[in-house]
Amino acid sequence: MLKKQVAVITLFTVSVALLLTLIYEFNWFAIHPDFMMWVRWIVASVLTLNAIVRKNLTTWILTCLVLGVFIGLDFPNFARALQPLSQAFIKLVKTIVGPILFATLVFGIAGHSDLKSVGRMAWKSMLYFVSATTCAIFIGLIVINITQAGVGVDVENMPHEELPKTATTSVADSAAMAHISNNVHGVYKFNAFIRDTFPENIVKAVYENQVLQIVVFGVIFGIGLALVEEKKRKPLVNFTESLSEAMFKFTNIVMLFAPIGVGAAMAYTVGHLGVDILKNLFMLLGSLYLALLLFLGGILLPIALFLKIPVKRFMNAVKEPVSIAFATTSSDAALPKAMNAMEKFGVPRKIVSFVIPTGYSFNLDGTSLYLSLASIFVAQAAGIPLTIGQQLLIAFTLMITSKGVAAVPRASLIVLIATADQFGLPTFVIAAILGIDELMDMARTSVNVIGNCLATVVVAKWEGEFDEEAPFREDTVDDSL
Repeated sequence: MLKKQVAVITLFTVSVALLLTLIYEFNWFAIHPDFMMWVRWIVASVLTLNAIVRKNLTTWILTCLVLGVFIGLDFPNFARALQPLSQAFIKLVKTIVGPILFATLVFGIAGHSDLKSVGRMAWKSMLYFVSATTCAIFIGLIVINITQAGVGVDVENMPHEELPKTATTSVADSAAMAHISNNVHGVYKFNAFIRDTFPENIVKAVYENQVLQIVVFGVIFGIGLALVEEKKRKPLVNFTESLSEAMFKFTNIVMLFAPIGVGAAMAYTVGHLGVDILKNLFMLLGSLYLALLLFLGGILLPIALFLKIPVKRFMNAVKEPVSIAFATTSSDAALPKAMNAMEKFGVPRKIVSFVIPTGYSFNLDGTSLYLSLASIFVAQAAGIPLTIGQQLLIAFTLMITSKGVAAVPRASLIVLIATADQFGLPTFVIAAILGIDELMDMARTSVNVIGNCLATVVVAKWEGEFDEEAPFREDTVDDSL
């Protein structure tokens, strides 16, 4: 009864606050800014009470996310000082990634000794990844050509931030390409990408959080272990099973810090950006969010409906990792929780442990969409007309280069800069839009996580191993609404 009463109070308070915010922003009536500040903190108090009553981690994460926005708006200097807390949370989560990937992959392969299933998962996953990211890239192209968000934008007078100095190719590779013909540079870069998926040292790969290298090592190690006789295989299989279980429990403990990390990340973002930059680049931001919604509603939703996936239950399962990804702008921060959520949803651990980590390199739907949209925006803002053929060539290039984007904040900027250089587009426009990249990164990272979670269900359904009853069990239902 108390939960229902608090829910009604929360809904009423939030509704009144939203109405007052609209009146204030559109200046329908004169409202003093100090009054709006009091409104925000009354809402914050009610949301906090709601979270205390519900005693639910997802509710706390979403509540702290809103509190972070309020702190960023009203106390920007204090908000910027909170950044180390969000960094600490991401560092904690990254300690989980290497061990949990290695343990779940090895146990999934060697524990069942079904090597044919690994090959099937690989080609089915890659086929789905390529199809999904291709759709995302073309949706980005279509939306930016319709909205024409870059046309008429005065980028010269916008605040320009320093671009990342990271290069897409190493110094050694650049030196090697200097001695070969330009027409095979693409072949060299592709082969270099294949080379870099193999770890020279697994400890180094774990330290540097090289997800794809850990996956490759785990798969090969698991296959090797599966070929060992039962007596000698069993101790290591038992060890990896125990390690994976322990790491999932470790994840649950770390996630208790998630509300603080998420709130601090959101407070820093709002306090760092302010609101003026949004007005300058609203069309680009709006175009990206529109395109991502079209991708979710036009591609992922039909896939879920076609496969008869319970959409509401799926949304309930992924909302926690998605909210973490949204606030921290890091897919890695959401990885352990996403894996745990999909396993509870009915996807076998061996599929979850293979598809999600692999998708972090090959199935970044949100990032792929952003890259195609932002590339054309740069050309529009610079007044450079691009033919349909040139845009398709950019899209084809992004289909390849986006596959190597790391699942960390701002990594996609490196690919965007490289693409702009390759096609003669000015990078100063990218420096202008860098100011709102964090807000764009929130959306595209969230879609990355949703896309990879759905991919696990697709592959599990394709393999005939999805537990149809799991989404409807009580332990997967979260009453945090």
